[in-house]
Amino acid sequence: MKRLLLVAVLSLSACSGEVVQLLGGESNLDDWRDRGVVINYWAEWCAPCREEIPEFNALLLCPGAAGPVVVGVNYDGLRGEELAAVTERMDIQFPTLLDDPRERFGYERPQMMPTTVLLDEALKVKEVLVGPQTAESLREALDN
Repeated sequence: MKRLLLVAVLSLSACSGEVVQLLGGESNLDDWRDRGVVINYWAEWCAPCREEIPEFNALLLCPGAAGPVVVGVNYDGLRGEELAAVTERMDIQFPTLLDDPRERFGYERPQMMPTTVLLDEALKVKEVLVGPQTAESLREALDN
C-alpha cells in the first residue's frame, strides 16, 4: 500500500519535463533534481538483493520531502503483472522503473548483483556501489 501511495504522489507531479515510467505510474525527472537519486538493481534470485531491500525501504521512508529519490530496476527486465507480483513478494516499497535508465544517465549495465547507482543533484552519476548496502551506508555515500 505504501508503494502505491508513493507512486500516486510521483504520478501527480509528472506534468512537465522528461517523464520516466514506473510500475503503476510515472515520475517527472525535474522532481528528482536537487535531491540525489538512488537506483537499486535487484532480482528475485539474488539473495543479497533480497536482504538489502528493507534497507532501501528504510531510506525511502526517511522523514522530509527533501530526502533522496529511491527507485529500483528489475535486473531481469520483468514487466506488467509479473513485475508487480515479484515486487509484492519481495516487499519492495520503493517505485520500480519499467525501463533500465542506464543509457539515459550514461553508465554501463551492472555486471554484479546487487548494484546501486547514485546520481547527484544534477542527475549525473556520482558513484556506483557494488554489493549489499545498508540505509546507513547509502546515507553516507549520498552525503559525500
